[in-house]
Amino acid sequence: MTSITPAPRKPGRPPKIPRENLQTREMLIRCGTEILTEQGFMATGIDTVLKRVGVPKGSFYHYFDSKEAFGQTVLESYAGYFARKLDRWLLDASLAPLQRLRGFVDEAKAGMARHEFRRGCLVGNLGQEVTLLPDSYREQLEAVFRSWELRLSRCLQAAQAAGELAADADCEALASFFWIGWEGAVLRARLVRSDAPLEIFMQGFVRSLAG
Repeated sequence: MTSITPAPRKPGRPPKIPRENLQTREMLIRCGTEILTEQGFMATGIDTVLKRVGVPKGSFYHYFDSKEAFGQTVLESYAGYFARKLDRWLLDASLAPLQRLRGFVDEAKAGMARHEFRRGCLVGNLGQEVTLLPDSYREQLEAVFRSWELRLSRCLQAAQAAGELAADADCEALASFFWIGWEGAVLRARLVRSDAPLEIFMQGFVRSLAG
């Protein structure tokens, strides 16, 4: 029997995956994340998401009962992504604790520049709209901020153990201060289309640790 050897695929882009093989729900969440980090919740209509993804409205309501439920799911997905990013940096034992925080900041600066400062922090964006959002968002947003504070507080405790931070420093208060200031720096960076506000804040935060 003569065997036929398939011709090797030419180099270049991988073959396209049919739309039906992709998870529509994940596509909607990913698109929602992109749009909400740029323009927030109130300015985003469901039709905008559907048009960008290219799916009918019926597909949206198959996965989400409402725009409110969709936004909460997007927020949950973003919070998980951001928590993994924080853990990747703040738990990196190969770096000194304060270097871990610097690494996170530098990556954030590069990410904002890559998107030409159009995208901000989804949690921060929603936080600015909280008085206009359904009440269900308030507790969810606060829980996300608390989880970020806890992660950073543990990193600062490691800095204490390494002698990088005074033994009597209040790590929980410092972590809370960082995230409050960080969200303001992200907002200003988008305004001026520069990472300078992020760097100014980071330098100020580090100086406060030495005080």
